[in-house]
Formats: sequence, C-alpha cells, structure tokens
Amino acid sequence: MRLIFVFCACLLSLLDSVQCIGQIVYAVNCGGDAHTDSYGVHYERDPLNNKIGIASDYGKRLQIGRVSANDQVLYQTERYHTNTFGYDIPLNTDGEYVLVLKFCEVYFNAPDQKVFDVVLNGDHTIVSDLDIFDKVGRGVAHDEYIPFKITKGKLYYNGEESEIHGNKIRVEFIKGYKDNPKINAMYVARGRVDYLPKLPAIEPEPMEEIREEPEIIQPKNRRPSGPKQPDPYEMDDSSTMLPVFIAIGAFIPLLFCLCKL
Repeated sequence: MRLIFVFCACLLSLLDSVQCIGQIVYAVNCGGDAHTDSYGVHYERDPLNNKIGIASDYGKRLQIGRVSANDQVLYQTERYHTNTFGYDIPLNTDGEYVLVLKFCEVYFNAPDQKVFDVVLNGDHTIVSDLDIFDKVGRGVAHDEYIPFKITKGKLYYNGEESEIHGNKIRVEFIKGYKDNPKINAMYVARGRVDYLPKLPAIEPEPMEEIREEPEIIQPKNRRPSGPKQPDPYEMDDSSTMLPVFIAIGAFIPLLFCLCKL
C-alpha cells in the first residue's frame, strides 16, 4: 500500500511538472525559423520577418555556452533594430504568467558596447541597462525571467498596473545610446517562475596557479675560531722605540768621558 502511495505521488509530481512546463501561451525564435527545444517548447518562426528590424544568424559561427547543442540555435539567431521595436503577444486570460527573454552576445568582445532597456506593455521597465556581455560574456546564453499577473483587463508587474488593449500585451526593446537593442528568443508561460527550467550556473574561470618562490635563507655570520688577533697597525710606534732611546742616552755620557782621557 505504501509503495502504491509513493508511486502515485511521484506520478502526480511528474505530471504537474510537465503541465507547468507545457503551459506555453506564446513562443518565438526571433530572427530564426521554428524550433522545438529540449523541454518540448515549440518556438514559432519570427512573425516580423523583414518588416521590422534585421534578422541575423551571425551567432551560428559560435558554440553557445550554458545550453545543449539542440537549443543553441535559439541563441545563435536574433532580431535587432536601429530603433525601438517590439512584439505583440495575444494574452487576455486572468492568471499568473512569466515572460522569459533569451539573449546572447555574439558580436562584441567587451562590456559597455551594447546597452538597452526592455519595457512591458508600454509602462513597465522590466530590464534596465541590459549589458549582455557584462553579465555573461561573449557566446554565452543569458535568460531574464519576468513574472507578471493579469486581472480583469489589467497587467500587474512589481506592484504597478497598466491597461491591456486589444487583448494583447507588448514587449519592446528600447533603443539607447550604445548600439542597437536585440532579442534572440522568448516565450510566455502560464504559472510561476519556480516551475520553469533554468540555465545552469556559470562555471567560474580557473584561477592561475601562483607559485611561491622558495625563501632563500641567508647564512648567519659565523664567528671565527680562536682568539682575535691584534691589528699590527693599531700598535703604538713609541713603545717599540723606547729601548733604543735608552741605549742612546747611556752611550752619550760614556762617549764624553772617553773624549776627555
């Protein structure tokens, strides 16, 4: 009985997980073709085509980090524009939602080159001063998770509200002073952000091994063996010549006496 209960609990947990991941109300591979990712999310072909902005697959020359080989295409293609641009998302049913924005820097090799904002439904700045390279570097996937709520024709984000017009919400990528805004892919899922798959953590770069130079021990000054020898140059010359002066003094009187004889 207990085994059956455990099996049913696991099965319900699995079904709940699949249901949460599968509640996708909108998904698009920006600048690219349709694609189904490793979680079963089906991304439609970019509906903007060549009407707005520029579609690019420049990133296909790179291996994208943090994602499987199957899902790299979502980050290798993109849409950018020299002006502000956006997508209209059909959505009017009440509930909790999460907007997932997928980015990857495939061109610049330094931070502070491409910086832009993302605005939801005309009133909510959901990503401010996004610098993809500064966050993850070049050729590495980066996702932004934006939870929001819809109630009675209004969108609520971070305690603020905005009106929904025409049963659509709009996500816009705002042109700034540093290059052009862009987006690689995105989807909207119904539910909470806790149930959505996340990118793995970025592995820290290995630190260079610092080799310490061995300490060179200077030998202490050894004391010489035996008694210290006197410095011959330090001796007084006058003490050496004293016997000579005495002999000369005694010889002079003797010489004087002999001269008188």
